[in-house]
Amino acid sequence: MRVGMNPQKQSKKIRLKCQHRLIIVVFIPSLEGYYRNVLEVFKLCLDSAITTTNSNCAITVVNNASCKEVARYLDVKLEEDKIDTVIHYKENIGKIDALIGAARASREPIITISDVDILFQQGWQEETENIFTNIKGVASVSPIPCRNFKNYETSSTLGKILLGKVKFKYKPIPENHIAQNKYLESFHWELETNENVKWPVIDSNGVNAIVGSGHQILSMRRELFFSTVPKEPSLTLVGNNSEYLYCDQPINFSGGMRLTTYNNYAFHMGNTVENWMLEVQKKNILNLKNKITPLVINELPVFKPKSQNMTWYKFKKRVVHKLFNVFYKNK
Repeated sequence: MRVGMNPQKQSKKIRLKCQHRLIIVVFIPSLEGYYRNVLEVFKLCLDSAITTTNSNCAITVVNNASCKEVARYLDVKLEEDKIDTVIHYKENIGKIDALIGAARASREPIITISDVDILFQQGWQEETENIFTNIKGVASVSPIPCRNFKNYETSSTLGKILLGKVKFKYKPIPENHIAQNKYLESFHWELETNENVKWPVIDSNGVNAIVGSGHQILSMRRELFFSTVPKEPSLTLVGNNSEYLYCDQPINFSGGMRLTTYNNYAFHMGNTVENWMLEVQKKNILNLKNKITPLVINELPVFKPKSQNMTWYKFKKRVVHKLFNVFYKNK
């Protein structure tokens, strides 16, 4: 028998405290073999995320059946109020399903999904939000610019350039050279020797951004997770085209732009901590003293993902890339 009335029924509607949520999925089944040093990598990842986010961003960590050491570490961080949410899974449900599930349970309009080995640099959140706020039609932003991704699931971005909705030009960005090579080196890809090589740059409302991105860290509009991201679960542990099907293609299919920040604001670490990574975090902590927490949350432009036929989408994608290469041949 119920006595009295639940006081929450008389409460006012919940108001969002922030507009941005960072989601990190961690799977470290043991501290041996390949995973011997990964807990230290993850700790640096999470510490750098905590250091570099402001009150406009909440952090969710999904423990995808990691070992007890990881679970205890996360519970401590939650108890210390360093992170907002921890989700514990007893069994590994797969990286993408863990990410998408947490994203769909989030209410913030910007959702950043990140690998466990990303090193955040002070300014990544502000620069990412600046692009979403000041450039219309942006579906995703990454804080790791890389010239190699100009043509990877970017036909919607290239189409807006062709239609003159944003300005575009190739230009050298020598200050990105060192960070670019660190990114390439983390995957054992060939390094670049020319720091004056030209990058694909768009300009809108005085804000610059780079065309294209990888998917190790992506800030996406929440609308995508309920429209162009597949409704069915991936049922894939990791890889096997799951990132493409649930992140890369949905961004492009939405009709929104896939961009990165003009300069580098994050690094891919791999499975071992190196001294230079610790130096980045030291700088993050030093810069924290001068960091100003925003008091006003800016309204984001409305973003409505397109509804289109997949056959037409694939045809249009081929045509756009051909036209772009005709009118904007890389110099």
